[in-house]
Amino acid sequence: QVQLVESGGGLVQPGGSLRLSCAASGSIFSIYAMGWYRQAPGKQRELVANITSGGRINYGDSVKGRFTISRDNAKNTVSLQMNSLKPEDTAVYYCYTDITTRVGYWGPGTQVTVSS
Repeated sequence: QVQLVESGGGLVQPGGSLRLSCAASGSIFSIYAMGWYRQAPGKQRELVANITSGGRINYGDSVKGRFTISRDNAKNTVSLQMNSLKPEDTAVYYCYTDITTRVGYWGPGTQVTVSS
């Protein structure tokens, strides 16, 4: 199986920054895409950002201009730089990787709390 390990979550004040990282390991032969979803209490899980092995990126509308996703293909690692954080960004952030367009894996999630 594939394991995803997330790090970087925590508590930050509004307007602050946080950087999340995720490393994939296990039986990986190739990766189509990696990225992040998030889920806040009472809300559905939503796309934050993803990036393909070829560097194609898309962001959720609510984070465009504030978050930046990057990937280290050699290390099977994806990072999410989160700037200008808002209380509305508070959620559990889940790393995911798509081995193919039909097979993917989820990390356990890391809590991000934006509060003063």
